[in-house]
Amino acid sequence: MPRIDAKTKLCALFGHPVGHSRSPEIHNAAFEALHLSYVYVAHDVLPGEVGHALQGVRAMGYRGLSVTIPHKVEALHAVDEVDAIAQGIGCINTVVNDAGRLTGYNSDGLGALNALQDAGADPRGKRTVILGSGGAARAIAVTIAAEAPPAQLTILGVVPDELQRLVEDVCQRAGAAVTGIALTPLALEAALADADLLLHCSPIGMHPREAESLVPPALLRPELVVFDAVYNPRRTKLLREAAQAGCRTIEGIEMFLGQAYVQFELWTGQCAPRDVMRRVLEEKL
Repeated sequence: MPRIDAKTKLCALFGHPVGHSRSPEIHNAAFEALHLSYVYVAHDVLPGEVGHALQGVRAMGYRGLSVTIPHKVEALHAVDEVDAIAQGIGCINTVVNDAGRLTGYNSDGLGALNALQDAGADPRGKRTVILGSGGAARAIAVTIAAEAPPAQLTILGVVPDELQRLVEDVCQRAGAAVTGIALTPLALEAALADADLLLHCSPIGMHPREAESLVPPALLRPELVVFDAVYNPRRTKLLREAAQAGCRTIEGIEMFLGQAYVQFELWTGQCAPRDVMRRVLEEKL
């Protein structure tokens, strides 16, 4: 284990609560694997206290932060600079401290994009469907539209105002052709009829709703790649049925790991030891 002394760089998680987080185990294992004198800890920060906590980050010279629920929006308004993609998403989950200047990023969408590209399912030029219009959908839609524009991006949601805002924000910041449609059985069938890529970003299928899926098995076909942002359970009902239909499937754990890789590299400037980080997470799940 690298020596801990006055030169050790500190990274932390800000959230409420934080006791369930696997991030300290994942990042500390990664630091150790590369013999970096970094330490990652978790801080339970109460809502409304993020601004004060970030002043402490400046004062004590923390190198970086992960920011999780419920602080992602509050933190965006308390840092000095916000990355363009994170600005479009409307929240941050990562902070980098450069000599007291705090820059906010959102690695969730980049984590998903990396997972897709690693699986040979780059959305660039593909007919892509996103189910959901909440936080995960927003992070992924804004990121892929900016970084790997699909030929057509269709977003199906159930909250009208939220869906409209997301479509407007994506259209303003990227060149992808974007359509927002209320999620109905007929709309879903039409959207998936010629889609190349399905990105499920709703909580359906997550514990304790493991027995549910938004997508009838009859709409799944071998040409379709199916990604599910849900990672508990790892193999959701949607992914199991997609595999049975011959689809290529990508688990939500890949997005979780992908965003952690991005954070590690922003803080350290070094390539993340992906095999180490994956092994730690898989052991803990």
